Amino acid sequence: MNGKIAWAGGSGGTVLKTTDGGAHWTKCASPDSTLDFRGVQGFDAQTAIVMASGPGSKSALYKTTDGCSSWRLLFANPDAPNGFFDGFWFNGAHGIVVGDPVNSKFTVFLAEKEGREWKRDPHPGLALGKRDLAAFAASNSVIAIGNGLYTRAFATGGKSGSYFFRRPFMPNEEKTGLIEKAIRKEPPWKSSLIPVGSGNDSSGTFSVAYRYPVTIGICAECTFNDNSIFVAVGGDYKNPGDSANTAAWSSDGGATWIAATSPPHGYRSAVQWSDALKAWIAVGANGSDVSRDDGKTWQPLDDGNWNAVSLPFAVGPNGHIAKLKIAELSKP
Repeated sequence: MNGKIAWAGGSGGTVLKTTDGGAHWTKCASPDSTLDFRGVQGFDAQTAIVMASGPGSKSALYKTTDGCSSWRLLFANPDAPNGFFDGFWFNGAHGIVVGDPVNSKFTVFLAEKEGREWKRDPHPGLALGKRDLAAFAASNSVIAIGNGLYTRAFATGGKSGSYFFRRPFMPNEEKTGLIEKAIRKEPPWKSSLIPVGSGNDSSGTFSVAYRYPVTIGICAECTFNDNSIFVAVGGDYKNPGDSANTAAWSSDGGATWIAATSPPHGYRSAVQWSDALKAWIAVGANGSDVSRDDGKTWQPLDDGNWNAVSLPFAVGPNGHIAKLKIAELSKP
């Protein structure tokens, strides 16, 4: 969450925390040692939310407010024994969870009052139709996040290709904070094709992010302003060394996407904008890459094995955690 305080999650119910910039990590009490924590969002040294991903009841959110000495269940998968949580994010009192399709329709849940109230987003446009799609929980970054905010937007993959789903905000929808406004008949979800992945069930977009703020209340068709730059990364996790179709970018709020002309050097499971570097960082199973031209071209950084990134930290399998040397990377 910042250079000093950070949280991490993993398999076997693992939750870790550092308060000294990563020099030392404390193993937290676990909400459930049988769960696989694919997502974590820390707010301060005392407060964090973790997301467990798994089939049915194995998908849930838990929250701590006492520095991870204890946890309480925040949201349980209401579709159990079906369903699978792929990503979540909170911005203040508002939250969103995206899950794999249930009954041939992507599941999106919206939270109010810091997760004390939840509603399913019923707006049309989340149905698969004849498409074979799913989302990926590898890095808790299928939901478009930037500048510390979440959006009503997420990315997918699968045999039918990779898609970006987005739903416009309406005037005053966030300002009012009333969850009832989110269940009225307002603009539907729209989807656009992303040129990432290879059209099989192990490929697609695994992570999407943006820079510059969301513009709220401009028009029903406008989700983001013209300065909102989106970057998507992915590929095929079963072929991590294949660099084809591993990144794309959009400059119109995700309506249209263009493939990177010089992509990352392999499958990438997470991407994030670094304001300090004025660059994008993408990580994956065979290394990391940097883009200084908003996702159009990428250059290799290292050949490590990474699953997720929350700058300046990256995490990988077997408990590996690394910290990006931003000062050195900033040197001309």
